[in-house]
Amino acid sequence: MSSQETLAHETSAVMNTYARFPEAMVRGEGVYLFDEKERRFLDFYAGIAVNGLGHCHPHLVKTLQDQATKLWHVSNLYHIPEQERLAKRLTANSFADRVFFTNSGVEAMEGMIKLARRYHYVDGNPNKWRIITVQGAFHGRSLATISAAANPKYVEGFGPAVDGFDNVPFGNLNELRSAITEETAAILIEPIQGEGGIRPANMEYLKGLREAADEFGLLLIFDEIQCGNSRTGKMWGHEWADIKPDAIATAKGLGGGFPVGCFMATEEAAKGLVPGVHGTTYGGNPLAMAAANAVLDVTEKDGFLDHVQEVASYLQNKLDQLVSDHPSIFTSWRGAGLMIGLQANAENIEAIKVISAFKDEGLLTVGAADNIIRLLPPLIIEKEHIDEAYAAMDAAAKKLEG
Repeated sequence: MSSQETLAHETSAVMNTYARFPEAMVRGEGVYLFDEKERRFLDFYAGIAVNGLGHCHPHLVKTLQDQATKLWHVSNLYHIPEQERLAKRLTANSFADRVFFTNSGVEAMEGMIKLARRYHYVDGNPNKWRIITVQGAFHGRSLATISAAANPKYVEGFGPAVDGFDNVPFGNLNELRSAITEETAAILIEPIQGEGGIRPANMEYLKGLREAADEFGLLLIFDEIQCGNSRTGKMWGHEWADIKPDAIATAKGLGGGFPVGCFMATEEAAKGLVPGVHGTTYGGNPLAMAAANAVLDVTEKDGFLDHVQEVASYLQNKLDQLVSDHPSIFTSWRGAGLMIGLQANAENIEAIKVISAFKDEGLLTVGAADNIIRLLPPLIIEKEHIDEAYAAMDAAAKKLEG
């Protein structure tokens, strides 16, 4: 049996929940991935904003190797020194006072939703339990998070929906304020929608959400699973609006490829989470904490965020040229930092065809709603990598134009 036949046989046992490309990636080096035929690809999707430091970063590799010889898992029945260290580093670089570590973004979201309800419960207002969410959101694939986002694409076939969420248009402060009732506990949004098509929230809108939350005694909670961890050129996406939420959930880039997430909150917002009311088996284990601390070792260095902002500006200028040169293929780009959505011209072409054409030129990207191609490269890219990506996108566009 050939290697390709073996691969097909082995993957036939995997549930049919992904429309996969045919390539199998077998190794990575920095900003590049290599398939089983040793073809090299420039990685501009980074595992969907996960591999923020690229592939096999020497410091991450060495840290995980060292930790793997010491201790992997003990559970949260015991103190985990690296967990405390990571929590202190995260709170020192944020609004938060407390951190709860999880295995994933969706687990972090579930915990943050529970935090919002529990906060009002211990405050003597158990009737305040509903959360206002916005259209176009994506918060994960659990029953609660698909109900929160209320996207028909993800809700279909999984009803009835989990109650407790009131969905309003994204960016419309008046409609959001009108949706607030005596039962409202919190407002939940992504500062930049990811799966929804890389749609950044207006800064004044974010400030208006903070004002509404304060006025009505609500928690303002953000989903920063994708836009957090330096992706926008600041540690947290909401920092661009110069506001402070009550809690955020994050994951993806936090572990540089190792599965880890967390939700973070102020002391006040976290007051309802006391021993026995929430927990996790694997979350915050020594191996995950070693990985996340290693990521911060790199991203906390002087100049790292300046570098992200510099290369992001360079990429955005290149995209201006790309859109201008190929209007039949692209209509615009949007986003912040290295979280960019390149919009394919819906009148002429579907985004998936552009993504496939990019791949043929050796550039990996990923789609999103609204006919968007997401560009989510590792945060360590240099200008020469952007030039390489631009050449691939330009060549693909010329071929698509025929």
